Amino acid sequence: MRGSRTQARRRRHFRVRKKVHGTATRPRLAVFRSNRYIYAQIIDDDQGVTVASASSREDKLAKKTLTVDTATKVGELVGARAKDAGIDAVVFDRGGFAFHGRVKALADGARKSGLEF
Repeated sequence: MRGSRTQARRRRHFRVRKKVHGTATRPRLAVFRSNRYIYAQIIDDDQGVTVASASSREDKLAKKTLTVDTATKVGELVGARAKDAGIDAVVFDRGGFAFHGRVKALADGARKSGLEF
């Protein structure tokens, strides 16, 4: 038996994480997407610290359903918070999800707010 979709995504995520590593100068932008929400964190893997985060569960976005527009707003929000923390460049960790749709919209929103991938 091959396993579930979740197990397949986790396998892909571990495969990506072997190569993607965030540092203090270029932290990792990690994305997690559930059926209902989308989450983004900017992580310094050297120190094990989350520098900035945003999600669609926050007050101003929580009433909306998870769409491409909502994901774009979350990307803009995490990008603005990263700028406030003094971060200009990140490495993108798609979390085993396809770089398409909502995940791509989050990345585009973060780029729009000034983050460099």
